[in-house]
Amino acid sequence: MPTDLIEVAGLQVGRPLHDFLTNEAIPAAGVDEERFWAGFASIIADLTPRNRELLAVREDLQQRLDDWHRARRDEPHDQQAYLALLKELGYLVADGDDFIIDTSGVDPEIAEIAGPQLVVPVTNPRYALNAVNARWGSLYDALYGTDAMGDEPPPGGFNTDRGERVIARVRDFLDDAIPLDGASHSAVTRYRIADGALVATVDGGNVGLAEPEQFVAYRGDADAPSSVLLRHHGLGIELRIDPDDRIGQMDTAGVADVVIEAAVTTIVDCEDSIAAVDAVDKAMAYRHWLGLVTGELAARVDKGGESFIRRLHDNRILTGSDGSEVVVRARSLMLVRNVGHLMTTPAVLDAEGEPVFEGLLDAAVTVLCAMADADRPKADRNSPAGSVYVVKPKMHGPDEVAFTDEIFTRVEDLLGLPPHTVKIGVMDEERRTSANLKECIRAAKSRVAFINTGFLDRTGDEIHTSMEAGPMVRKAEMKTQPWMLAYEDRNVDIGLACGLQGRAQIGKGMWAEPANMAAMLQAKIGHPTVGANTAWVPSPTAATLHATHYHQVDVSARQHELADRELAPIEDLLTIPLADPTWSDDEIRDELDNNCQGILGYVVRWVQQGVGCSTVPDINDVGKMEDRATCRISSQHIANWLDHGVVSVEQADEALRRMAEKVDAQNEGDPLYTPMAPGFDGPAFTAARDLILKGTEQPSGYTEPILHRRREEAKLHGFPALPDAQAPEAEVRASVSEPEGEDQQEDVT
Repeated sequence: MPTDLIEVAGLQVGRPLHDFLTNEAIPAAGVDEERFWAGFASIIADLTPRNRELLAVREDLQQRLDDWHRARRDEPHDQQAYLALLKELGYLVADGDDFIIDTSGVDPEIAEIAGPQLVVPVTNPRYALNAVNARWGSLYDALYGTDAMGDEPPPGGFNTDRGERVIARVRDFLDDAIPLDGASHSAVTRYRIADGALVATVDGGNVGLAEPEQFVAYRGDADAPSSVLLRHHGLGIELRIDPDDRIGQMDTAGVADVVIEAAVTTIVDCEDSIAAVDAVDKAMAYRHWLGLVTGELAARVDKGGESFIRRLHDNRILTGSDGSEVVVRARSLMLVRNVGHLMTTPAVLDAEGEPVFEGLLDAAVTVLCAMADADRPKADRNSPAGSVYVVKPKMHGPDEVAFTDEIFTRVEDLLGLPPHTVKIGVMDEERRTSANLKECIRAAKSRVAFINTGFLDRTGDEIHTSMEAGPMVRKAEMKTQPWMLAYEDRNVDIGLACGLQGRAQIGKGMWAEPANMAAMLQAKIGHPTVGANTAWVPSPTAATLHATHYHQVDVSARQHELADRELAPIEDLLTIPLADPTWSDDEIRDELDNNCQGILGYVVRWVQQGVGCSTVPDINDVGKMEDRATCRISSQHIANWLDHGVVSVEQADEALRRMAEKVDAQNEGDPLYTPMAPGFDGPAFTAARDLILKGTEQPSGYTEPILHRRREEAKLHGFPALPDAQAPEAEVRASVSEPEGEDQQEDVT
């Protein structure tokens, strides 16, 4: 919605954003106000032309590829001629000499500890706090409260039989991860600390750990500790002992809970999982990020007829094996995801009155906010090593990564930070980046702290890049295509060859079904097995369960084993997933309905409510995580089939109307929801239709331009803005704080 503009340093800044920066962020970071505005204005003036040039390169390459494919529509695809074209165009660049990244000042959560990673929308403080607090999670709760045991938890109160099954399963986990010397944890009747070591009493005597160095610290009386902290593969495992607790009474050793280190890192997202389209939205997003950095963010939570205030957990102090004080970090190390290079924002207008590139704004402001904890004790800072971690998505090739490196060099100069304070995550989710990953890493070799793979955006870009080559295979077949298999392996292999082991994270993508933990436990062990030292999960519970995989697999050892694996051929990576369109009418209808339902289910919340990511029922009413990446692949897939005559506009419109009625029914219990039927003319339905029918002309197939425009329209027509759930300070002081672990199963996206 339109906001007042404040002129400063030749820029026009939306009042909500200007007031936040001037009154909150700049003072918190200890930066001179005049210097900040002058320096930021200089960044906008100097870097905007280069940003435009890079986007023009994208458009030119896409046009040339489209023209090449159109000229050969009636011919079989010639892979060798196609690869020659990619080299001729500069789409595919030659790899230079081997090198090793020299990123320094990296915290152990990034460089050394393998474990789960959460991604959380910054605009939802309740979820953001829950995610950052998910550094530790109850394994008992995660197993008891989900289908991870192979069945659903029974209704009603506590079920003793299920509780005993959980305890037995956790004892097996302890025997594997922290084995005793000659005994099982199931036989222990007492744990105590003697002479700086853990001693377990079993029938027939006392035993210690098979590997005594796994004992780290304890709390309480050494002879009867209330907790014992152990470590395996770099991850903590804490036995919480309370013989008087209901669960402790069921355990021969009085263990009331086993809490394990879970979400070691969390990406606080300013991009794909949020809907921020103006100065009001951007100010709210940055305010929450600042509050997470300073530890001052709080949110009221209403559940079960009761209210409490959620805050960040404090670090805990335990006694080490040598009697010294051991500080146990209670919060995830936070990375912040900026937007990519494409979008502009009306939150700030440049000297010509044009909206500035949003990525430049994100870079300056998120790093500014990250400086706000510099005066806190080192152990309480987000990064004790003094780094700022920024995940940068949607970069296409080495030149765009080099531009990101330049942006953060300018931001460091602006804020008076040492060179390479800002570390970046290169999201390997665009085709031109994965095809040139080695050179992309080289372009920021002193900053790279993270690379990943992401099936959804990568597939969306795969379809759009080769839109004119022919109809694509059905979505369900994409994961078995040659490009996909090569992509997942090459990402790890190139990362290891460039020296990321021990310096950076190599990540894998999201598990999309928060309620299906048994299947996740079966599938997601594949991520550490292939050498990834982190992977995305949708909730604290999922993080706790996925953490067990990093106890089963020594990722560091696995990376050493993979170091000499032969790199998958670039020809495989660039194999276009073309189909022989012999599908039946029913198969085409099913694919169309599935895509349309997913698009509508996501877009209606984005446009109407400003919700950028949530668990959305799919066509079979199974809740799945949806964000702009899922929307991109579904809309591009239909656009491709339309372009090649597999489906008609009339079929697409019919499917959209039919699926809009289904989505309306799925959301009928939401008081904030406005149905799309029977009019089919509101901003949400129109946005979904635009994403499909105008899909071929969208830059790289991205959904943002259409979604932003329709969200702005919805705001003007009275659809609600996402509420800022920051609780007033007086309300916070008067409220009960949240018990630790209260919302372990709450989704964070």
